[in-house]
Amino acid sequence: MDELSININIAGRTYPLGVESKDESTVRAAGKMIQEKLQEYADTFSLRDNQDALAMFALELATEYQKLIKKQSITDEQFQAQLNEINELLDEVKLS
Repeated sequence: MDELSININIAGRTYPLGVESKDESTVRAAGKMIQEKLQEYADTFSLRDNQDALAMFALELATEYQKLIKKQSITDEQFQAQLNEINELLDEVKLS
């Protein structure tokens, strides 16, 4: 794989990263999103400490992640129920 060395700035610190070239734009976009969100928290809540903004953003991301997991679980259960119904219908067709 083609790996690049890039620098991402988050909360006033630069982080050197090695990423695959196909992932570069995604990683850069994520870094930009983090910076924008930290600025939004700092402005909205008059935060002086980046640690507070980082903690709030981490909580927001973790909450969204938990919602996605829960939604995926429900979707998997619905899919399994539909698959079971199809299998039952197929079993009836085989018996006829």
